[in-house]
Amino acid sequence: MTALLEVRDLEVTVRGRGGPVTAVRGLSFDVAPKEILAIVGESGAGKSLTVQAVLGLLGPSAEVRGSVRFAGRELAGAAQSSYRDLRGRRLSFVPQDALSVLSPVHPVGEQLAIAIRSVQGGGRKAAFDAAVRALERVGIPEAGRRARAYPHEFSGGMRQRAVIAMAMVNEPELIFADEPTTALDPRIQAQILELLNRVRDESGAAVVLVTHDLAAVAGFADRVLIMAAGREAESGPVDQVLTAPRSPYTADLIASLEELYR
Repeated sequence: MTALLEVRDLEVTVRGRGGPVTAVRGLSFDVAPKEILAIVGESGAGKSLTVQAVLGLLGPSAEVRGSVRFAGRELAGAAQSSYRDLRGRRLSFVPQDALSVLSPVHPVGEQLAIAIRSVQGGGRKAAFDAAVRALERVGIPEAGRRARAYPHEFSGGMRQRAVIAMAMVNEPELIFADEPTTALDPRIQAQILELLNRVRDESGAAVVLVTHDLAAVAGFADRVLIMAAGREAESGPVDQVLTAPRSPYTADLIASLEELYR
């Protein structure tokens, strides 16, 4: 199957006060249509920088080298104008902190309606009705009433659902979810992962999940990419990596997980 996303020899160098630091080193991976890929690693492994590089979200202090091809289109080093017809349409992003995306001064439904109209056009009422349906789709109760509420009136789990609704509302082909369950309790974490899986099944979108939690990918992702110090430590089908790891780093991660739940 032809890959939807092809990343080859990706390097990300960030310039800081102490000089340039190469935080992602020679990373290569593919994402197939309708596939769920989990990128797993400890804090500082380069997971989020990888996603930001793919989406063109890094600032001028970062330099990206290598190749990032989405649907055959080269994006590495592309100008921001090259992303305008991609982000929010064909590519979407679910951040760790929902409040970094949701405006505190507009009702949630209005924000979804704006996202819908920016891509699909149409009138305000039709867009708002579509926003309510999107909130219903992600399991928010009384979606019509909740659509008129503000983000601070939502629980953490509901805000994350609203951000997922915003990410999927324009039927993208690829959704990036960067630590979407951080700071949520285990029950809500499981619900959010189940929701992302259902979004994939219903819409056909591929999903890239960034997480430090190796346990979260079991039974959820199709493949896993383990990162350590900016490089690939191991990758492959989830069951294979979890049951027969080739990398000592991955084996240590699994052992620490088993110790935690012993």
